[in-house]
Amino acid sequence: MIAQILNRKVLLISLVLACLLLCASVLYILLSPRGEPAGAALTIIPAPTGTTRPMPATLTSLPATPTLPSTLMPGEFGQGAYVQISNTGDEGLNLRAQAGLSAPVLFSGFDAEVFLIVDGPQQADGYTWWYLAASYDAARSGWAAQQFLTLVPSP
Repeated sequence: MIAQILNRKVLLISLVLACLLLCASVLYILLSPRGEPAGAALTIIPAPTGTTRPMPATLTSLPATPTLPSTLMPGEFGQGAYVQISNTGDEGLNLRAQAGLSAPVLFSGFDAEVFLIVDGPQQADGYTWWYLAASYDAARSGWAAQQFLTLVPSP
């Protein structure tokens, strides 16, 4: 059956038809008006490397960690005492860049979070302010109002 469909005459006509279509395509390409050739946009993205760029060191100066003054009595706020945030109604306490309500907020401390008093006291906006520092993270330090602090024993 296949031999009846694919005889010499059919194969010859198919070959001639294929050559005619190929010639017509070549003539169309050669005789078409020359415009600006279509360009291909190619963006090369470099592969990541294992090399890291060194970052310049930034130093942040914090007040020196004081030793516990010998005149600090139990139950008394002062440098070297430990305090925890309390009485905020679970809203946390804003620790600020300077003493005062208008100073920028550095971060919010959580209720029951413990800090070391490093500097103070300073009076501003009707509050007594203490500079607190977290012993576990040097970035968590700032000024806080005494009203929201409770003295705790040294850890």
